[in-house]
Amino acid sequence: MKEIKTEINIEKLGKNLGIKFKNENLIIQSFCHRSYLNENPGFPLDHNERLEFLGDAVLELIITEYLYNKYPEVREGDLTMWRAALVNANMLGKVAEELDFNNYILLSRGEKRTEGKARYYILANAYEAFCGALYLDQGLKTTEKFVKKYLVKELEDVLKKGLHRDAKSYFQEKAQEAVGITPTYSILEEKGPDHAKEFTVGVFLDKELIARGNGSSKQEAEEQAAKEAIKIKDW
Repeated sequence: MKEIKTEINIEKLGKNLGIKFKNENLIIQSFCHRSYLNENPGFPLDHNERLEFLGDAVLELIITEYLYNKYPEVREGDLTMWRAALVNANMLGKVAEELDFNNYILLSRGEKRTEGKARYYILANAYEAFCGALYLDQGLKTTEKFVKKYLVKELEDVLKKGLHRDAKSYFQEKAQEAVGITPTYSILEEKGPDHAKEFTVGVFLDKELIARGNGSSKQEAEEQAAKEAIKIKDW
């Protein structure tokens, strides 16, 4: 297939990453969101969901092998938690944002206005799709080098901040240890229709509001509040 012209500069991305892509169309496809095709039905490439499927498996293999070899003394249960903290949507979205993937994703006009958690999901999916495309274009060794350089480096911060653990349990443990108080949670705001509720929850130590969290369920909002509280308390 001949080179496809789009508004994104794949050659620039390759230079930034130090990679010379063999098939730029494959890389372009990794950034093509389904919504873009709805507005551009004549676009010659497919959306990125099959590449995302492949990239998810490649990414898990790379992270799993790295953890297995690097930490021979750590039990598989802990390694599973570490891996999950590295490959979840928030982490992949964060890394993709740092790599400036926002400037490469092909989106519909409506999706371009997406912000917050929804945009992180789009970025995380694009990161996985890019890993799938990179694997097909460059092979496992180059993909492994890319993942280790930009994602595995986050592991130190994950372990330092306890991000691999359930945030509510971790915050409770630290609160009891530091101030002898068990955290409590309360709904501060509830909005939206029944099928699309948005909850804002506060986490308290005694009567002091420490942090807020948002989510589409009370549990999700509580978990986000606990994560924010951990950051605020620097625990």
